[in-house]
Amino acid sequence: MAIDVLLPYYGDVDLMKLAAQSVMSQQFEDWRLIVVDDGYPSPEPQRWFESIADPRVTYQKNETNLGANGNYRKALELAEAPIVVVMGADDIMLPNYLDVVAKAFEAYPEASVVQPGVQVIDEKGRACSPLVDVVKKIYAPSTKSTVLLQGEKMATSLVRADWAYFPSLAWRTDVIRRIGFTEGLHVVQDLALLLDIAAEGGSMVVDPTLSFLYRRHSASDSSVKALDGRRFDEERAFFEGQARRFRELGWNGTARAAAFHTTSRLNAATLVARSLMIGKTDSLPRLLKHVVS
Repeated sequence: MAIDVLLPYYGDVDLMKLAAQSVMSQQFEDWRLIVVDDGYPSPEPQRWFESIADPRVTYQKNETNLGANGNYRKALELAEAPIVVVMGADDIMLPNYLDVVAKAFEAYPEASVVQPGVQVIDEKGRACSPLVDVVKKIYAPSTKSTVLLQGEKMATSLVRADWAYFPSLAWRTDVIRRIGFTEGLHVVQDLALLLDIAAEGGSMVVDPTLSFLYRRHSASDSSVKALDGRRFDEERAFFEGQARRFRELGWNGTARAAAFHTTSRLNAATLVARSLMIGKTDSLPRLLKHVVS
């Protein structure tokens, strides 16, 4: 079973190299690494990839910056293998990652997506547990063995708290390409895709085997958008739409969870305190609007 690893890239060069090297160090060998540089203003990425002799590694650079969503969609067009991973350019695959997800798909060939075990790390690569990830762990399926979530159960679990880690997910290529990334979404595009899969009766494998390091740092796009409130404008509109959708499907529990989007509002509440501490009061109206919505 071949796997394509897509690496839509824009950002820190050294972290990107660590991410790429982690793919090239996999125990599972039937992979391709496809790097799509979204016009990062440095010649170093191209120079570095041209020095790699492994024919499984390809690199291309966009002439104009497409933005995260546009570059994801472009990268997805390049996938050919039956399984695809859309990896973050600052995350790390442990050597067993591709082997874990390949075996999960072999055991559950009907599954649309696989979520393996993840450890969160900080800017310096140290294991950490920020509040958002503590909450994710509380809401994620608590299991020591592999489980399969499908349809309404999958949707309800994810709407309560998006406990999935998008860069660590492995997808059936035909499914992710058919559904695609919703244009205009940025911080919730991963959840949107997972809920689209659930709504059509698709399924998700959760394998607790630790195999991926997800890097979380304050400079990330989602963190910046969260602190100034932009993230929550997108989330609020998204959850309102999902509540309507699941009511129409008759999934009333899922619809209620989407309407309340409790964990999203709690996240905004924590940022109200943080904004006050650092004197960023211009973001307060947006944050408070989301808290009380």
